[in-house]
Amino acid sequence: MSNPVFYATPQQLAPLKPGDAFRLDGAEGRHAATVKRLTPGEPVDVCDGGGLRLVCTVTAASAGVLDVRVDQVAAEDAAAFGLVLVQALAKGDRDELAIETATELGVDTVVPWQAERSIVRWKADKAAKGRAKWQGAVAAAAKQARRARIPGVGELVGTAGLVDLIRGAGLALVLHEDAVDTLPAVVRSWRGSPAGQDTGASIVMVVGPEGGMSSREVDAFLAAGARTARLGRHVLRSSTAGPAAVVLLSEELGRW
Repeated sequence: MSNPVFYATPQQLAPLKPGDAFRLDGAEGRHAATVKRLTPGEPVDVCDGGGLRLVCTVTAASAGVLDVRVDQVAAEDAAAFGLVLVQALAKGDRDELAIETATELGVDTVVPWQAERSIVRWKADKAAKGRAKWQGAVAAAAKQARRARIPGVGELVGTAGLVDLIRGAGLALVLHEDAVDTLPAVVRSWRGSPAGQDTGASIVMVVGPEGGMSSREVDAFLAAGARTARLGRHVLRSSTAGPAAVVLLSEELGRW
């Protein structure tokens, strides 16, 4: 069974080596010592959220504080072909559900998109609060999945900003029910091209809101170089499409 994961800052963990002692306090220390009730002798991983994992053993626990001994230090490389989920804002926290599930499945970055048909609107200071909420959601999901890397959360984009993101991607997939080609077929075709040989390239998945993307949006994305792809015979909810795409891509790219 894998060890429970808690996070500390890169500055705290970078100097540590096997045999060193470390004290986990703050919110993570309280979670470990007070909520999870970890006790001396139990194994635990402390990660920096950027790929550094310290395999540790608990040496002491008190109110809100966990003391550990570092047994191993491992730096986990980023996966080839970074997966970026562009999730349209959706009502009923379906957008948050999508990014939580995608994080558990291995997505590397999530980007909130204010689509034309998004019922939910992030305006002014609500954009900052919404992004902070997303950051908390992916951090919690990463901890649940015991990941050493916490996905990044991009700034809110409109259609123009998304067009720029598509232009900079190695491959951009617009998940659309009217697409002719399946997602695996599109990815295999791209992998067979020179552009698909660059393992540092990002793959962007664009998921629309409950009402779907407008034809104007789809045309703009295709003009920027995106390709449409379908996930199957059935129409998926906004909260389901992104995670389903992460699963298919992970299989196609050998990440699983």
